[in-house]
Amino acid sequence: MTRAQHSASYYAATANWQSDYPQLSGGEAADVCVVGGGFTGIACALTLAQRGYSVAVVEARRVGWGATGRNGGQLIHGFSSDEKLAARLGDDSVAMLWELGWRGHAIIRQWVEEYGIDCDLRNGFLEVAAKPGHMRYLERQYQQFNGHAHAGEFRLLDRAGVREMLGTDAYAGGFVTMANGHLHPLNLCLGEARAAQKLGVRIFEHSPVTRIEHGARPRAHTARGFVEAGSVVLAGNAYHRLEPRRLSGLTFPAGSYIIATEPLPAGTRQEINPRQLAVCDSNEIVDYFRLSGDGRLLYGGRCNYSGRDPASIQAAILPRMLKVYPQLQGVKVDYEWGGKIGIVLNRIPMLGRIRGNVYYAQGYSGHGVNVAHIFGELVAEAIGGTLERFDLFAGIRHRRIPGGQWLGNQIIALGMLYFRLKDRLA
Repeated sequence: MTRAQHSASYYAATANWQSDYPQLSGGEAADVCVVGGGFTGIACALTLAQRGYSVAVVEARRVGWGATGRNGGQLIHGFSSDEKLAARLGDDSVAMLWELGWRGHAIIRQWVEEYGIDCDLRNGFLEVAAKPGHMRYLERQYQQFNGHAHAGEFRLLDRAGVREMLGTDAYAGGFVTMANGHLHPLNLCLGEARAAQKLGVRIFEHSPVTRIEHGARPRAHTARGFVEAGSVVLAGNAYHRLEPRRLSGLTFPAGSYIIATEPLPAGTRQEINPRQLAVCDSNEIVDYFRLSGDGRLLYGGRCNYSGRDPASIQAAILPRMLKVYPQLQGVKVDYEWGGKIGIVLNRIPMLGRIRGNVYYAQGYSGHGVNVAHIFGELVAEAIGGTLERFDLFAGIRHRRIPGGQWLGNQIIALGMLYFRLKDRLA
C-alpha cells in the first residue's frame, strides 16, 4: 500500500513533526476502537485514555490528513446552527447549549497547556458584515452575548471600527469576540495524538477500515487485520463510507480552499490585522482569513458542493483576497490547497449510535475545530454510561437525500446557487 502524504498545505509544510504510526496487521483488542485520526477521533481517544480505557485508533491515511489538517484554523464557539438547535430542543436548552458551545475551547486550551502543544493558539475572532443588512444578524449575536453575561471582550463595530481592525473598507461592520480565536490545526492534532499515545493509545495509520462486524464486541476490519472492542467510534466525517444503510445520504462532502501568501512585512501585517484576529464574513457561502504564526495571510473560501475542485485554487481564491486587500497585489502565494468538510442539510451536527455499541459523530458544517472536541467528549461520556448530553443530539432526526452521494451533491449544489445569488443581492 502506498503511504499517503498530507496535502501540499502550509500546515503540512510547517508541521512540528511527521507522524509515522504502524499499519494495522493482525488482530488487536481494546475497550474502544476509534475509526479516524482527525480531531473527533483523537479527542475521543485522548479523553477515553484519561479515563482509564484502552483505546486503538485506526486511520486510513495519516493523523490529521483530512479536514482536521487542512481547515482555516478558526476556533469559533457554538455550532453552525445554534438557533435551529435551540428551536428543536426548547427554551430550557438555551443556557446548556451556550455553555456546551464553549466546551471545545476549554478542552483545547487545557490540553495545549497540559501537554505543551505548540500550535500558534491566539485569541480573537471578528465576524464581518459583507452587506449592511447582515448587521442585524451580528446585533442578535451581540444581544446573545449580553444575555449570557459573557465575561470576555466582545463588541459591535461599525464600518470605521472594522477599518481600524482590518485596514479595509470592504465590510459594513462586524462583531469581535476575544474568547474565540485561531490556531495551527495540524500541529494541534499531532500534539494531541502524541499525548494520547503517551497515555497508552495505540494508533495505526495507512489502515482503511473496510467494514464493521457487529456483535457484543464489534470488529473494525482492515485489509490486513482487525480491532475487536467493546465499542467502536466512527469518526471519519466526510471521508468515510461505513454503515451506508444508516448513514448514507445524511452528510455530504463540500470542498473548501485556501491560499497562503509569503510572509508579509511587519508594516503590512500591522496595517491589515494589527490584533491578529481570525476573520469570517457573514455570507451564506463564507470567506475567512487570518495571519499565520509566521506572518502569512491565509485566505480561504469558495465552498463547493458539486464535488468538482477548481482547476487552480490560487486563480479561484486570489481575486477574492485582493478584493478585500488590493494593497496585496503582487504578493507571492506560496501554498494552495483544499479539502472536504462534512455538511448536514440542517447544519445540526450528527451524533448517534448503531446497535448500541457503534457510535458516530460527523457533519460539523464548518465548525469542526471546536465541535469535534465537544463531540469527542460526548461520545466518551456515552461509552462510560452518561448519555444526558449525548442524547440531546442523538435524538435529532436528519433528512436523507435519496439517490446516492453524487446525486445528493448535485442537488445541494443547485440549492447553493440560490444562496450565492442571495449573497450578491442582499
